[in-house]
Amino acid sequence: MPVPVIADEPDVPDDHRGDGDGAGDGDEEKECDVHGSYYSITDILPRVADMPLNIDILPTQGEDGRVIENVAAVVTDYVEPFGIGLFCEVWGEEEHPEDHAPTFDFAVCGPQPGRVRGSNGFDIYVEHGLERVAEADLVAVSPSARPDLVTEPVLDAIRAAHEGGARILTHCTGAYILGRAGLLDGRRCATHWRHADRLAAAYPNAEVDPDVLYVDDERVFTGAGCAAGFDACLHLIRMEYGAKVASAFARRIVVPPQRDGGQAQYVRTPVVEDAADTLEPVLAWAREHLDEELDVESLARRALMSPRTFARRFRDETGTTPHHWVTQQRLGLAEQLLEDTRLGIDEVALRSGFGNAATLRHHFSSARGTTPRDYRRAFGCAEVS
Repeated sequence: MPVPVIADEPDVPDDHRGDGDGAGDGDEEKECDVHGSYYSITDILPRVADMPLNIDILPTQGEDGRVIENVAAVVTDYVEPFGIGLFCEVWGEEEHPEDHAPTFDFAVCGPQPGRVRGSNGFDIYVEHGLERVAEADLVAVSPSARPDLVTEPVLDAIRAAHEGGARILTHCTGAYILGRAGLLDGRRCATHWRHADRLAAAYPNAEVDPDVLYVDDERVFTGAGCAAGFDACLHLIRMEYGAKVASAFARRIVVPPQRDGGQAQYVRTPVVEDAADTLEPVLAWAREHLDEELDVESLARRALMSPRTFARRFRDETGTTPHHWVTQQRLGLAEQLLEDTRLGIDEVALRSGFGNAATLRHHFSSARGTTPRDYRRAFGCAEVS
């Protein structure tokens, strides 16, 4: 199995929730909830005018009728400190009466009691072995820098817990551990965007979504990068105990109850140089004139070719169409302007070639999973004069 390279930078995405419960008339799809993506698995009915939404939901129960009360966090060698830390923060915190929030019977478990090697220069000591996993309503599998080293007894314990009705929760490289346990086969799942392609290659029967913050699929909950583990945990609490309780947890942790957008906005996509041959002079010129008309006809004239010949040559040399290439270049320029300048959204749209703010928002939201304004709020570096 390819060993992932662990990314240390924080993964702090936006999200927009698309919930699909597969319960429509004649819809046989299994239940699957993805978060942080601008699409929905089932059709969303239009809202009724003047009808306020009820933002609280009732707690739900598992297939065996039990709610989450007992939580086992599983750690293995090369455990990621932040990964286990967030599980402790959400599920292992002592009671805070002012929160009116539940507490859980929480334990950290290892392959056996004793020392577990950490990934960042220090180890941890656990008191519980894998027998504690069998008691849990929720098994939270901590990410590891070496998921390929997780032993078969650990995988067996995770499988047995899921077969017994427990929920299984992980994030980031913990998805590799669930893949090795066979729990991703036939399921949607998430992991950090850096690892998505390798995870999909290693477990081809899994449907890896590189854009969302988390996925909930038949009692298997997978989060994206480490910070998205909080999002997955809060989603699970919201399901079990309602939105009001999830908001209380979020206030205590000092994170938003739900975040806007998905992972796509965190994937760095600069304006890149292409390894084109005969068309490179035209591409170089186009990069400097993204605010001008750049249709196939105008680019073909500059290349002294017919539009049909130009389009065929363009795909041969770049691997994509002229329209897609120009759109990606414009998106990259828009990102740079949003990050590095205080230009208004309309001016950013003009300079990047989208013409107006509405067109920029359409393309930006489709490609990055968030709006230009929210992207600037998250990543803008220009000082306000």
